[in-house]
Amino acid sequence: MTTQPIGYFVHHQGRGHAERATAIANELVDLRPVTLFCARDDIFRNLDPRVDLHTLPSLFEPTGDEAPMMASLPMPDTVHCAPLGWPGIRAAMADLAAWFEASNPALFVSDVSAELGQFARLCSVPHVAVLQHGERDDPGHTAAYTSAVGLLAPYSLDLEQSDRPQWMKGKTHYAPGVGVSVPDFPTQAEARERLDLPADREIVCVIGGGGGAGTPTAPLTIGARANPESLWITIGKVVSEWHETAPGNLVHRGWVDNPMDWVAAADRIVSSCGNTTVHMVLAAGKPWIAVPEWRYFDEQVCKAEVLDREGLAAVAKQWPSYAGGWEKLHYAARRLETADQARFVDPDAAKGAARWLDELGTALWEQSGAGEKGFAPPSLKVVA
Repeated sequence: MTTQPIGYFVHHQGRGHAERATAIANELVDLRPVTLFCARDDIFRNLDPRVDLHTLPSLFEPTGDEAPMMASLPMPDTVHCAPLGWPGIRAAMADLAAWFEASNPALFVSDVSAELGQFARLCSVPHVAVLQHGERDDPGHTAAYTSAVGLLAPYSLDLEQSDRPQWMKGKTHYAPGVGVSVPDFPTQAEARERLDLPADREIVCVIGGGGGAGTPTAPLTIGARANPESLWITIGKVVSEWHETAPGNLVHRGWVDNPMDWVAAADRIVSSCGNTTVHMVLAAGKPWIAVPEWRYFDEQVCKAEVLDREGLAAVAKQWPSYAGGWEKLHYAARRLETADQARFVDPDAAKGAARWLDELGTALWEQSGAGEKGFAPPSLKVVA
Protein backbone atom coordinates (compact mmCIF):
# COMPACT_ATOMS: atom_id res chain seq x y z
CA MET A 1 0.00 0.00 0.00
CA THR A 2 1.31 3.45 -0.95
CA THR A 3 2.20 5.61 2.03
CA GLN A 4 -0.50 8.22 2.49
CA PRO A 5 0.72 11.82 2.37
CA ILE A 6 0.12 14.57 4.90
CA GLY A 7 -1.21 17.94 3.76
CA TYR A 8 -0.31 21.09 5.68
CA PHE A 9 -1.97 24.50 5.31
CA VAL A 10 0.27 27.47 6.21
CA HIS A 11 -1.14 30.92 6.94
CA HIS A 12 1.00 33.58 5.26
CA GLN A 13 0.62 36.34 7.88
CA GLY A 14 3.93 36.97 9.62
CA ARG A 15 6.81 34.51 9.44
CA GLY A 16 6.20 32.06 12.28
CA HIS A 17 3.69 29.80 10.51
CA ALA A 18 6.06 29.21 7.60
CA GLU A 19 9.12 28.71 9.81
CA ARG A 20 7.59 26.01 11.98
CA ALA A 21 5.91 24.35 8.97
CA THR A 22 9.27 24.21 7.19
CA ALA A 23 10.98 22.66 10.21
CA ILE A 24 8.28 20.01 10.64
CA ALA A 25 7.95 19.26 6.91
CA ASN A 26 11.71 18.81 6.52
CA GLU A 27 11.60 16.10 9.20
CA LEU A 28 8.28 14.60 8.13
CA VAL A 29 9.29 14.11 4.49
CA ASP A 30 11.70 11.38 5.62
CA LEU A 31 8.67 9.44 6.88
CA ARG A 32 5.99 10.08 4.24
CA PRO A 33 5.14 12.52 1.40
CA VAL A 34 4.25 16.09 2.44
CA THR A 35 2.38 18.83 0.59
CA LEU A 36 2.33 22.40 1.93
CA PHE A 37 -0.52 24.71 0.93
CA CYS A 38 -0.05 28.48 1.22
CA ALA A 39 -1.02 31.71 -0.54
CA ARG A 40 2.67 32.64 -0.82
CA ASP A 41 5.65 30.56 -1.93
CA ASP A 42 8.36 33.10 -1.07
CA ILE A 43 8.24 32.80 2.74
CA PHE A 44 9.69 29.30 2.99
CA ARG A 45 13.45 29.33 3.56
CA ASN A 46 15.54 26.15 3.40
CA LEU A 47 12.57 23.95 2.51
CA ASP A 48 13.55 20.39 1.57
CA PRO A 49 13.06 20.05 -2.22
CA ARG A 50 11.18 16.80 -1.67
CA VAL A 51 8.34 18.77 -0.02
CA ASP A 52 5.63 19.70 -2.51
CA LEU A 53 4.63 23.38 -2.22
CA HIS A 54 1.20 24.19 -3.64
CA THR A 55 0.10 27.82 -3.95
CA LEU A 56 -3.53 28.53 -3.07
CA PRO A 57 -5.53 31.73 -3.64
CA SER A 58 -5.63 33.84 -0.48
CA LEU A 59 -8.60 33.18 1.77
CA PHE A 60 -8.89 36.75 3.06
CA GLU A 61 -7.34 39.19 0.55
CA PRO A 62 -9.82 40.50 -2.04
CA THR A 63 -8.82 40.70 -5.71
CA GLY A 64 -11.63 42.90 -6.98
CA ASP A 65 -13.74 40.05 -8.38
CA GLU A 66 -15.85 39.70 -5.24
CA ALA A 67 -19.61 40.39 -5.05
CA PRO A 68 -19.80 43.60 -2.95
CA MET A 69 -23.52 43.35 -2.21
CA MET A 70 -22.93 40.32 0.02
CA ALA A 71 -20.11 41.85 2.08
CA SER A 72 -22.42 42.99 4.88
CA LEU A 73 -24.26 39.70 5.34
CA PRO A 74 -23.83 38.32 8.90
CA MET A 75 -21.19 35.68 9.64
CA PRO A 76 -22.23 32.44 11.36
CA ASP A 77 -20.77 31.93 14.86
CA THR A 78 -18.89 28.82 13.78
CA VAL A 79 -16.62 30.64 11.29
CA HIS A 80 -14.32 33.66 11.50
CA CYS A 81 -13.77 34.51 7.84
CA ALA A 82 -16.19 33.08 5.31
CA PRO A 83 -17.37 35.93 3.07
CA LEU A 84 -19.82 35.16 0.28
CA GLY A 85 -19.23 35.76 -3.41
CA TRP A 86 -15.42 35.34 -3.42
CA PRO A 87 -14.18 33.38 -6.50
CA GLY A 88 -10.71 33.04 -4.92
CA ILE A 89 -12.08 31.19 -1.91
CA ARG A 90 -14.07 28.85 -4.17
CA ALA A 91 -10.92 28.14 -6.18
CA ALA A 92 -8.88 27.45 -3.02
CA MET A 93 -11.49 25.06 -1.63
CA ALA A 94 -11.76 23.32 -5.00
CA ASP A 95 -7.97 22.84 -5.08
CA LEU A 96 -7.99 21.35 -1.60
CA ALA A 97 -11.00 19.11 -2.24
CA ALA A 98 -9.39 17.82 -5.45
CA TRP A 99 -6.16 17.07 -3.60
CA PHE A 100 -8.08 15.29 -0.83
CA GLU A 101 -9.81 13.09 -3.42
CA ALA A 102 -6.69 12.36 -5.47
CA SER A 103 -4.23 11.87 -2.61
CA ASN A 104 -6.29 10.20 0.13
CA PRO A 105 -4.17 11.92 2.82
CA ALA A 106 -3.47 10.39 6.20
CA LEU A 107 -3.85 13.81 7.85
CA PHE A 108 -4.38 17.47 7.09
CA VAL A 109 -2.69 20.02 9.37
CA SER A 110 -4.08 23.55 9.63
CA ASP A 111 -1.74 26.34 10.78
CA VAL A 112 -4.01 28.16 11.11
CA SER A 113 -7.58 28.30 9.86
CA ALA A 114 -10.60 27.14 11.81
CA GLU A 115 -12.52 27.07 8.52
CA LEU A 116 -10.06 24.76 6.77
CA GLY A 117 -10.00 22.42 9.74
CA GLN A 118 -13.76 22.11 9.56
CA PHE A 119 -13.59 21.82 5.76
CA ALA A 120 -11.21 18.86 6.06
CA ARG A 121 -13.61 17.21 8.51
CA LEU A 122 -16.53 17.75 6.10
CA CYS A 123 -14.41 16.16 3.36
CA SER A 124 -13.90 13.15 5.65
CA VAL A 125 -10.19 13.90 6.12
CA PRO A 126 -8.78 13.74 9.68
CA HIS A 127 -7.20 17.02 10.64
CA VAL A 128 -4.78 18.40 13.24
CA ALA A 129 -5.22 22.00 14.36
CA VAL A 130 -2.18 24.05 15.35
CA LEU A 131 -2.91 25.64 18.72
CA GLN A 132 -2.00 29.23 19.54
CA HIS A 133 -2.37 31.37 22.62
CA GLY A 134 -5.36 33.65 22.85
CA GLU A 135 -9.02 33.84 23.77
CA ARG A 136 -10.11 30.93 21.59
CA ASP A 137 -13.15 29.46 23.31
CA ASP A 138 -15.55 30.89 20.70
CA PRO A 139 -17.77 28.57 18.60
CA GLY A 140 -15.48 28.75 15.56
CA HIS A 141 -12.34 27.64 17.35
CA THR A 142 -14.25 25.13 19.47
CA ALA A 143 -15.68 23.50 16.34
CA ALA A 144 -12.21 23.22 14.82
CA TYR A 145 -10.63 21.84 18.00
CA THR A 146 -13.37 19.32 18.81
CA SER A 147 -13.45 18.03 15.23
CA ALA A 148 -9.64 17.63 15.16
CA VAL A 149 -8.00 14.28 15.82
CA GLY A 150 -5.15 16.10 17.56
CA LEU A 151 -3.78 19.52 18.42
CA LEU A 152 -0.20 20.71 17.89
CA ALA A 153 1.13 23.46 20.18
CA PRO A 154 4.41 25.15 19.14
CA TYR A 155 5.31 25.91 22.76
CA SER A 156 5.97 24.15 26.07
CA LEU A 157 3.29 22.65 28.28
CA ASP A 158 4.69 24.94 31.00
CA LEU A 159 3.73 27.93 28.81
CA GLU A 160 0.14 26.79 28.42
CA GLN A 161 -2.64 29.16 29.40
CA SER A 162 -4.11 28.43 32.81
CA ASP A 163 -7.64 28.48 31.38
CA ARG A 164 -7.01 25.83 28.70
CA PRO A 165 -9.47 22.95 29.33
CA GLN A 166 -8.17 19.48 30.06
CA TRP A 167 -9.94 17.91 27.07
CA MET A 168 -7.80 20.12 24.82
CA LYS A 169 -4.54 19.49 26.66
CA GLY A 170 -5.25 15.76 26.54
CA LYS A 171 -5.16 15.73 22.73
CA THR A 172 -2.25 18.17 22.34
CA HIS A 173 1.33 17.44 21.36
CA TYR A 174 3.62 20.19 22.69
CA ALA A 175 6.58 21.11 20.48
CA PRO A 176 8.42 23.88 22.36
CA GLY A 177 9.99 26.41 20.00
CA VAL A 178 9.54 24.35 16.83
CA GLY A 179 11.11 26.28 13.97
CA VAL A 180 13.88 27.79 16.13
CA SER A 181 17.19 26.11 15.39
CA VAL A 182 18.84 26.19 18.80
CA PRO A 183 22.18 24.61 17.76
CA ASP A 184 22.71 27.43 15.24
CA PHE A 185 23.08 30.11 17.93
CA PRO A 186 26.60 31.61 17.93
CA THR A 187 28.29 33.07 20.97
CA GLN A 188 28.00 36.81 21.52
CA ALA A 189 31.61 37.37 20.44
CA GLU A 190 31.15 35.27 17.28
CA ALA A 191 27.95 37.09 16.39
CA ARG A 192 29.47 40.55 16.84
CA GLU A 193 32.47 39.66 14.72
CA ARG A 194 30.21 38.23 12.02
CA LEU A 195 28.02 41.37 12.03
CA ASP A 196 30.94 43.81 12.37
CA LEU A 197 29.57 45.21 15.63
CA PRO A 198 31.69 46.79 18.40
CA ALA A 199 32.91 44.22 20.89
CA ASP A 200 32.91 46.56 23.89
CA ARG A 201 29.61 48.46 23.58
CA GLU A 202 26.30 47.47 25.15
CA ILE A 203 23.78 46.55 22.45
CA VAL A 204 19.99 46.52 22.70
CA CYS A 205 18.33 44.51 19.91
CA VAL A 206 14.71 45.39 19.11
CA ILE A 207 12.86 42.69 17.16
CA GLY A 208 9.88 43.68 15.03
CA GLY A 209 7.56 40.96 13.74
CA GLY A 210 5.92 40.68 10.34
CA GLY A 211 2.34 40.04 11.35
CA GLY A 212 1.23 43.65 11.80
CA ALA A 213 2.04 47.22 10.83
CA GLY A 214 5.45 47.11 12.50
CA THR A 215 7.13 48.11 15.74
CA PRO A 216 6.59 51.81 16.47
CA THR A 217 9.88 53.68 16.53
CA ALA A 218 8.69 56.73 18.51
CA PRO A 219 8.95 54.88 21.86
CA LEU A 220 12.36 53.55 20.81
CA THR A 221 13.68 57.07 20.25
CA ILE A 222 12.81 57.83 23.88
CA GLY A 223 14.50 54.69 25.16
CA ALA A 224 17.64 55.11 23.05
CA ARG A 225 18.00 58.81 23.89
CA ALA A 226 17.76 58.02 27.61
CA ASN A 227 20.39 55.29 27.17
CA PRO A 228 23.11 57.05 25.11
CA GLU A 229 25.95 54.71 26.06
CA SER A 230 24.13 51.78 24.39
CA LEU A 231 23.66 51.02 20.71
CA TRP A 232 20.01 50.30 19.85
CA ILE A 233 19.49 48.21 16.70
CA THR A 234 16.12 47.21 15.25
CA ILE A 235 15.56 44.24 12.96
CA GLY A 236 12.29 43.47 11.22
CA LYS A 237 9.44 45.80 10.37
CA VAL A 238 9.22 49.22 12.01
CA VAL A 239 6.90 52.18 11.51
CA SER A 240 7.81 55.81 12.23
CA GLU A 241 5.72 58.89 12.98
CA TRP A 242 6.31 62.38 11.66
CA HIS A 243 6.91 63.99 15.05
CA GLU A 244 9.75 61.80 16.32
CA THR A 245 13.42 62.76 16.26
CA ALA A 246 15.79 59.80 16.15
CA PRO A 247 18.98 59.83 18.25
CA GLY A 248 22.27 58.75 16.70
CA ASN A 249 22.44 55.50 18.69
CA LEU A 250 19.24 54.08 17.12
CA VAL A 251 19.85 52.13 13.90
CA HIS A 252 17.26 50.33 11.74
CA ARG A 253 18.44 47.24 9.83
CA GLY A 254 15.08 46.10 8.42
CA TRP A 255 14.49 42.48 7.49
CA VAL A 256 17.53 40.28 8.00
CA ASP A 257 18.19 36.68 7.00
CA ASN A 258 20.11 35.91 10.19
CA PRO A 259 18.02 37.14 13.15
CA MET A 260 19.72 34.66 15.49
CA ASP A 261 23.04 36.44 14.99
CA TRP A 262 21.52 39.77 16.03
CA VAL A 263 19.85 38.25 19.06
CA ALA A 264 23.08 36.50 20.07
CA ALA A 265 25.07 39.73 19.65
CA ALA A 266 22.80 41.71 21.99
CA ASP A 267 23.08 42.32 25.72
CA ARG A 268 19.38 43.09 26.05
CA ILE A 269 16.31 42.33 23.93
CA VAL A 270 13.13 44.30 23.30
CA SER A 271 10.43 42.57 21.25
CA SER A 272 6.80 41.84 20.59
CA CYS A 273 5.31 38.45 21.54
CA GLY A 274 5.12 36.53 18.28
CA ASN A 275 5.68 32.82 18.85
CA THR A 276 8.93 32.48 16.88
CA THR A 277 10.38 35.67 18.36
CA VAL A 278 9.49 34.52 21.88
CA HIS A 279 11.25 31.19 21.48
CA MET A 280 14.29 32.69 19.77
CA VAL A 281 14.80 35.00 22.76
CA LEU A 282 14.18 32.17 25.22
CA ALA A 283 16.79 30.05 23.47
CA ALA A 284 19.32 32.90 23.70
CA GLY A 285 18.72 33.59 27.41
CA LYS A 286 18.82 37.40 27.57
CA PRO A 287 17.40 40.20 29.74
CA TRP A 288 14.18 40.81 27.87
CA ILE A 289 11.41 43.38 27.61
CA ALA A 290 8.28 42.04 25.90
CA VAL A 291 5.49 44.27 24.58
CA PRO A 292 2.48 42.46 23.06
CA GLU A 293 1.13 43.75 19.74
CA TRP A 294 -2.51 43.74 18.70
CA ARG A 295 -3.49 40.40 17.22
CA TYR A 296 -6.79 38.64 16.67
CA PHE A 297 -8.17 36.91 19.77
CA ASP A 298 -5.60 38.65 22.01
CA GLU A 299 -2.96 36.13 20.97
CA GLN A 300 0.07 38.17 22.01
CA VAL A 301 -1.62 39.56 25.13
CA CYS A 302 -2.29 36.02 26.39
CA LYS A 303 1.25 34.93 25.54
CA ALA A 304 2.64 37.95 27.41
CA GLU A 305 0.57 37.01 30.47
CA VAL A 306 2.13 33.54 30.45
CA LEU A 307 5.66 34.96 30.08
CA ASP A 308 4.98 37.25 33.02
CA ARG A 309 3.53 34.38 35.06
CA GLU A 310 6.66 32.28 34.53
CA GLY A 311 9.05 35.19 35.17
CA LEU A 312 10.61 34.94 31.70
CA ALA A 313 10.28 38.54 30.54
CA ALA A 314 9.68 42.05 31.82
CA VAL A 315 6.25 42.54 30.29
CA ALA A 316 4.79 45.94 29.44
CA LYS A 317 1.13 46.42 28.58
CA GLN A 318 2.06 49.14 26.10
CA TRP A 319 5.14 50.89 24.75
CA PRO A 320 6.78 53.25 27.30
CA SER A 321 6.05 56.90 26.60
CA TYR A 322 8.75 58.43 28.83
CA ALA A 323 12.32 57.67 29.89
CA GLY A 324 11.35 56.54 33.40
CA GLY A 325 9.03 53.92 31.94
CA TRP A 326 11.94 52.39 30.03
CA GLU A 327 14.18 52.41 33.11
CA LYS A 328 11.59 50.51 35.16
CA LEU A 329 11.41 47.83 32.47
CA HIS A 330 15.19 47.58 32.13
CA TYR A 331 15.46 47.16 35.89
CA ALA A 332 12.88 44.35 35.82
CA ALA A 333 14.63 42.69 32.88
CA ARG A 334 18.00 42.72 34.66
CA ARG A 335 16.43 40.78 37.54
CA LEU A 336 15.24 37.89 35.36
CA GLU A 337 16.70 34.41 35.79
CA THR A 338 17.93 34.22 32.19
CA ALA A 339 19.64 30.86 32.72
CA ASP A 340 16.19 29.30 33.09
CA GLN A 341 14.83 30.54 29.77
CA ALA A 342 16.39 27.95 27.46
CA ARG A 343 14.56 25.02 29.06
CA PHE A 344 11.37 26.23 27.35
CA VAL A 345 12.82 25.40 23.93
CA ASP A 346 13.33 21.82 22.71
CA PRO A 347 16.08 21.42 20.05
CA ASP A 348 14.29 18.28 18.80
CA ALA A 349 10.80 19.82 18.67
CA ALA A 350 10.44 19.48 14.89
CA LYS A 351 11.59 15.87 14.88
CA GLY A 352 9.19 15.04 17.72
CA ALA A 353 6.26 16.77 16.02
CA ALA A 354 6.97 14.97 12.73
CA ARG A 355 7.15 11.60 14.47
CA TRP A 356 3.88 12.30 16.32
CA LEU A 357 2.07 13.29 13.10
CA ASP A 358 3.37 10.20 11.32
CA GLU A 359 2.35 7.89 14.16
CA LEU A 360 -1.04 9.56 14.48
CA GLY A 361 -1.71 9.17 10.76
CA THR A 362 -0.70 5.52 10.87
CA ALA A 363 -2.78 4.75 13.96
CA LEU A 364 -5.90 6.38 12.52
CA TRP A 365 -5.91 4.35 9.33
CA GLU A 366 -4.71 1.08 10.87
CA GLN A 367 -7.61 1.24 13.30
CA SER A 368 -10.17 2.39 10.76
CA GLY A 369 -13.34 0.38 11.17
CA ALA A 370 -12.83 0.02 14.92
CA GLY A 371 -15.28 2.83 15.61
CA GLU A 372 -14.52 6.17 17.17
CA LYS A 373 -14.55 4.76 20.72
CA GLY A 374 -12.02 2.14 19.68
CA PHE A 375 -9.39 4.64 18.49
CA ALA A 376 -6.34 4.94 20.73
CA PRO A 377 -4.07 7.83 19.67
CA PRO A 378 -0.31 7.41 19.94
CA SER A 379 1.14 8.45 23.25
CA LEU A 380 2.02 12.13 23.38
CA LYS A 381 5.60 13.13 24.09
CA VAL A 382 4.96 16.04 26.41
CA VAL A 383 8.05 18.23 26.69
CA ALA A 384 8.06 20.79 29.49
